[in-house]
Amino acid sequence: MSMTKKEFIDAVAKESKSDASKKELGEILDAAFDTMKKAVKKGEKFIYPGFGIFTLRKRKARTGRNPRTGEEIKIKANKTVGFKPSAAFKSSL
Repeated sequence: MSMTKKEFIDAVAKESKSDASKKELGEILDAAFDTMKKAVKKGEKFIYPGFGIFTLRKRKARTGRNPRTGEEIKIKANKTVGFKPSAAFKSSL
């Protein structure tokens, strides 16, 4: 099961003590996620207390295997986003 953007905005609107409309909340959330993406892309840590830390992780080039043919293939170096949940978040699960 997953949560859509609309469901997320509805949930935030319900939990929020703000008088902002759902459209305004959607714009605020979009701006927040864009800011987070830009920070991580620059190599900065994005820390949200009580939730966790997002970081840019670099993967080295490596040799992999095609699951269909078993043939060895070269996988290029790439970047990905890492997430480490806070202790408070982990304990709430």
